[in-house]
Amino acid sequence: MTPQTAHAPAEVQVEKIDRVVVRLAGDSGDGIQLSGSQLTTVSAIAGNDLSTLPDFPAEIRAPAGTLPGVSGFQISFSSFDINTPGDQPDVLVAFNPAALKVNLMDLKPGGLLILNSDAFQTKNLQKAGYPTNPLEDHSLDGFRTIPIPITDLNRKALANSGLGTRDIDRSKNFFTLGILYHLYHRPDDATVRWIDKKFAKSPALKAANLTSLKAGRAYAEAAELFQTTYEIEPAPFPEGIYRNIMGNSALCLGFVAASIKSGRPLFYAGYPITPASPILHELARYREYGALTLQAEDEIAAITAALGAAFGGSLAITGTSGPGIALKGEAMGLGLMVELPMIIVDVQRGGPSTGLPTKPEQSDLLQCMFGRHGESPLPVIAASTTGDCFDVALEASRVALKYMVPVILMTDGYLANASEPWKLPSAEEIPDFTDCVVTEVDGKFRPYERNPKTLGRPWALPGTPGLEHRIGGLEKEDGTGNVSYDPENHERMVRLRAEKVQRITAEIPPTHIDGDPAGELLVVGWGSTRGAITGALRQVRAKGKKVSWAHLRWINPFPADLGDILKRFNKVLVPEMNMGQLALLLRARYLVDCVTYSKVQGRPFKAIEIADRINELLEA
Repeated sequence: MTPQTAHAPAEVQVEKIDRVVVRLAGDSGDGIQLSGSQLTTVSAIAGNDLSTLPDFPAEIRAPAGTLPGVSGFQISFSSFDINTPGDQPDVLVAFNPAALKVNLMDLKPGGLLILNSDAFQTKNLQKAGYPTNPLEDHSLDGFRTIPIPITDLNRKALANSGLGTRDIDRSKNFFTLGILYHLYHRPDDATVRWIDKKFAKSPALKAANLTSLKAGRAYAEAAELFQTTYEIEPAPFPEGIYRNIMGNSALCLGFVAASIKSGRPLFYAGYPITPASPILHELARYREYGALTLQAEDEIAAITAALGAAFGGSLAITGTSGPGIALKGEAMGLGLMVELPMIIVDVQRGGPSTGLPTKPEQSDLLQCMFGRHGESPLPVIAASTTGDCFDVALEASRVALKYMVPVILMTDGYLANASEPWKLPSAEEIPDFTDCVVTEVDGKFRPYERNPKTLGRPWALPGTPGLEHRIGGLEKEDGTGNVSYDPENHERMVRLRAEKVQRITAEIPPTHIDGDPAGELLVVGWGSTRGAITGALRQVRAKGKKVSWAHLRWINPFPADLGDILKRFNKVLVPEMNMGQLALLLRARYLVDCVTYSKVQGRPFKAIEIADRINELLEA
């Protein structure tokens, strides 16, 4: 009898692809954000371009296994330049039934679905509202579903770790990372170094997490989970030094750079509020560069402390989100009245009231434009990408110091927490700063005597001999700064302060138009819609259609050439994550009938959504 020959395992195919979108989802305690950040880091080290979308639950302690407690992290990494984390994931990793139910609708038809089958028990299915087990009722037949007993496999891998079940289960996210690292040929050196550093004081936890990571990769390979694994070549970046960066981090680096470049000490005061709190936390790490931070007892205390620091000669900054902007309104008016430089950062979130504290929105624009008592226009500038947050922080600081005026800097929760590769600028690339500090004058000091070009007043620091002056919220006499109730003087000062803001147009370069300078359709964007608009234009132009695009950084004042540009197009489309606030301003200012395209869901636009709207307008 001839012995039976064992068949060799089928060879795993390796396919090169140019982009993939992966979404991780589970309970907050499953380490979803940590897993996403590690996948982001290793993809950046591999040289891929990338974009991320963390999605935090609004509930601080939502019950485990429930829909409100689902945490998500989407990352797209590619071999070419990308601008968004992708519209639909190619891969969904769901740690429990609730994560599956919340996210399955977004997965591409035929997409890869990796499930922790151990979590699909009756109790968890009931919490998620499943009448039957989706692993058994054929509801997942439209996807490439791979159920893996991740919890059980991880426990077996750590059976001799000496840890309790709770600590062992907390490391299953690294087991899952190992599976993904195998699937996409991701190096794990950076994650190993992170574990070594993070758990240096706990050898047992360090060993457990390292074992889980290696066990996940080994299991995926030995069990032949995937018939095909994938490689994504590095993206062709311009030469330079890069780091992975989030929007809040980029803001902090921009402010520190502005402080060093201007020679003004940095002072930041803030009150904890999602999603602006990380600015306070991160700036506190830059003490060696002279940064001083204050966690104030409330929003009003934070801005008035910043205003006091501005009076003392600092580059003064305060940061918050929409509810805090409402509370800071009176002090912003005071900053305008006393004409001191200050930056107010608004990291927008869903509202009104507490609203959607962990979700992005662009609904504070009108509040930032007009949400103060009296005639009190302030400059308003908006960042459009995570890397752009650095440049906008520099620009806001430069304008505030040069024009002696508070500046509102707008980002949102998407930019604050999203990641992208960012090229570190050289010191020579950062523009020089000028300020209005005076140390002596000829004759009597006039604290409201103005620079004829900028209308900025002198910045006399406390304690400078001969430069004592009156300051406060009462109306100032032109030139002297004395209290004045004269009607004509009040109107003159109101107009001077407004004109000072308008003169910032001299700092705004000509508006860049992506596409033809005139034509059928112009898309006008601002803030974080930039990435989705870029993706939409790629899709539309690939079909031979012509559409132009202008993206605004300055909202107040608008660029000097904007009105002429708008009138050169038959239609103007304004996509924004609100009910049409920028469109309202453009209509009022330029009498152009803009088409509003609104999305108020606590989620960024998808490129396909904007592309579909563009096609509708072109075909109308």
